[in-house]
Amino acid sequence: MRRSICYCEPNLALAGELATWKFSYTTATSLPKGTRLKFDLLSRGREIDWEIPSVNLKEKKNVIWAELLGGKIIPAKELDKSTDFSCSFEFNLTSEVKSGDTISIFMGATEKNKEEVVKKGNRAQTSIQRRRPFYLYIDPKGKGEYRDPEIFTIDVRGNVLKNIRIIAPSLVGKNKRFDVIIRFEDVFGNLTNNAPEGTLVEVSYEHLRENLNWKLFVPETGFINVPNLYFNEPGIYKIQLRNLKTNDTYFSAPIKCSLEADKSIYWGLLHGESEKIDSLENIESCLRHFRDERNSQFYGVSPFESIEETPNDIWKTICAQVAEFNEEFRFITFLGMQWFNEAPEEGLRHLIYSKDNKPTLRKKDMKTNTLKKIYKSHTTKDLISIPSFTMGKGFETTFIDFDPDYERVVEIYNAWGSSECTAKEGNLRPITFNGKKGVAETEKGSIRKALNNNCRFGFVAGGLDDRGIYNGFYESDQVQYSPGKTAIIALEQTREALYQALINRSCYATTGERIVLGFYIAGAQMGSELNTKAKPGLSFNRHISGFIAGTTPIKEIQFIRNGKPFHIVHPKQSHYEFALDDSEPISKIVFPAQGEKPPFVYYYLRAVQDDGHIIWGSPIWIDQTETTPAAAPNQPKKIKKPNGKA
Repeated sequence: MRRSICYCEPNLALAGELATWKFSYTTATSLPKGTRLKFDLLSRGREIDWEIPSVNLKEKKNVIWAELLGGKIIPAKELDKSTDFSCSFEFNLTSEVKSGDTISIFMGATEKNKEEVVKKGNRAQTSIQRRRPFYLYIDPKGKGEYRDPEIFTIDVRGNVLKNIRIIAPSLVGKNKRFDVIIRFEDVFGNLTNNAPEGTLVEVSYEHLRENLNWKLFVPETGFINVPNLYFNEPGIYKIQLRNLKTNDTYFSAPIKCSLEADKSIYWGLLHGESEKIDSLENIESCLRHFRDERNSQFYGVSPFESIEETPNDIWKTICAQVAEFNEEFRFITFLGMQWFNEAPEEGLRHLIYSKDNKPTLRKKDMKTNTLKKIYKSHTTKDLISIPSFTMGKGFETTFIDFDPDYERVVEIYNAWGSSECTAKEGNLRPITFNGKKGVAETEKGSIRKALNNNCRFGFVAGGLDDRGIYNGFYESDQVQYSPGKTAIIALEQTREALYQALINRSCYATTGERIVLGFYIAGAQMGSELNTKAKPGLSFNRHISGFIAGTTPIKEIQFIRNGKPFHIVHPKQSHYEFALDDSEPISKIVFPAQGEKPPFVYYYLRAVQDDGHIIWGSPIWIDQTETTPAAAPNQPKKIKKPNGKA
C-alpha cells in the first residue's frame, strides 16, 4: 500500500537559527477541493519555543503560507489558541490535489534572497531536540474532523560555541582526588561541538604545578569528564579554562579545599521545574534535564496534590520515575507534593517523603485535609513539611501553628520572590508585580517575624513554578527572578544523608549561583542550637567565624541578629574570611522567655554579590538557660578580623 511522504528542508536546525523552513507533504491519496489541513507547530510562543509566524503575507518577514504544484499560494489562518495547547494554522485547498502531488508549507521570509532569509526568517526553538516533530492533520471532508496526524521531524542541534561551563565540587580535602565535568555550550546553554576547527582549551588553576597542564579538544558529545584533580594546599580555588583560539577565559564556581573535609556541599532543587520541560507531562525528561543539563546532585518533585492537577495515573508514573532515577553518589531524587490550604495558619507546604512509592496526601480526603492530621499519621523519619511562598498575599503562612518536628526548613526564596522580610526592611527581591494585577507581599508571612517568635528552621530555595497557585504567573505582570538553588551540607550523596541534613537544618539558600559558605558560632555550624548551660561563655561573648567564596566579588555581608543587621562588611572581593565577637551581654539582647521556652537569640548571614545574587545562611540559635551574672571580668570588645573593612 502506498504511503504519504513527509520531509523537511532543511532537515537540520541549529538552536535559535533564523531560516525559511519548508515542509513538503506528498499525498498517497487524492485530496478533494475544500480539504482542510491543520499544521500544528507544537509551540506555545514562549521565548524558548519555536517562533510563531504571521499569516499576513504582506509582511514578508516570519510568515507562514502553503504552495501547491505550479506555485499557487494558499494563505494560512491562525486557529483560536484557547482551544489548543499549542499554536496551529489551517489551510483550505482551493483545488484538488491528486495522488502523488506535493503540498509545501513554508515558514520564514517570502523573498528568495539569502540575506533576506537570514534577516527575515523564522526562528527555531532555542533548545536541542532530536527528531523535533511538527504535526499535519488532514480532513478530506472539510468538516474539522481530523484524522491521526502526519509527522514532520527536524533535528535541532547546539549552535556555535559561546560558553564553557565547569561543574566542580564545592568542598574538597587536601590531596583528595575529584572529577570535573566540562560542558561546551552555545548561547542558550545547549551542549555543542560547533566550534572552529582546531579549537583547543587549556585547563589550569591557582597554585598549579608546572608539570600539570592539559589542553582539550572540543569533543563531539559537547562535554568531557576530567578526572583525578586535586589541590596540594588548603584555600579557595577556581578551575580556569582558556579558549586558545579566542583567548576567552572561563571559571568554575569556587572550590574550598581544607585539611579535612568530612562533609560535602550538594547542590540541587527541592521545589521547581524547568521552563523547557513540563514535569507532569514528561517527568522522565524533566529528571534527565536536571541531572544531565543542570548537573544537579539532587531534585525533588513537587506537583500539587489535587486530583485535577495530578491524577492518580500521573502520580504513579512520577513515583516510578523517582524510584528509577535515584542513584546514590550520582543523583538523588525525592518524592514530594505541594499542599495548599487557604487558612493562613497552614498556607502552602511542600511535603517531602524520605521513601519511594508513597500516596498523594489529597486535601479533599478527610484523613489528610489538615496539616495536623497529616503530621499525626506520619513520623519525622517519613515526612518533612516545608512552608513556601509564605509572604505571598492570599497564599501566606502565619506560622501560628508552627510544628518544630516536621517544619525543619523553610523556603526563603523562589523565582517569584523572597519571603525573608518586607521590602521596607531591606528585602532585595520582594514578592511584587508590575502593573495593575498580581500578588503582593504581606508582612504576616515574614520569615524574620517567625524567627523572632522562636520558630526554628533552616533555609532552602525553590525554582520556577507555574503550577497550582502559581498558575498564570509566568505570562502575567508578576515580577520573576532567577530560579534559586539549595545547598545541603551532608556526609555523603545518599537520600538518607541528604534527608537527615535537612532535618538537622544543615543547608543554605542562594538565588541560583553556587556560592560556598561556612558560618559558625563557637565552632557550631548553621542550623545548630546552643545554650549557655553547656557553653557558659556564650553569656558574655559569641565568637562568629567562617568564610564566603562567591562567583563574583561580594558587595555586602550582613550578620543578622534577632531580625536586624548588627554587623555589616563590604569585602569587594570574591573570597572573604570573617571572625568577629558579639560581646554584648546576652541578657540584654535575648528575646524574653515564652512559656517553658527560655530566652533566646539567633543569628544568620545574608550576603549580596556585585551581580545581584544573594545567599542566606541558615540561623544558629543560643538559649539563655542559666541566669547571667551581673558583670563578667575583662569583657572583650567586638572585633573584626582578619581581612576586609566594616
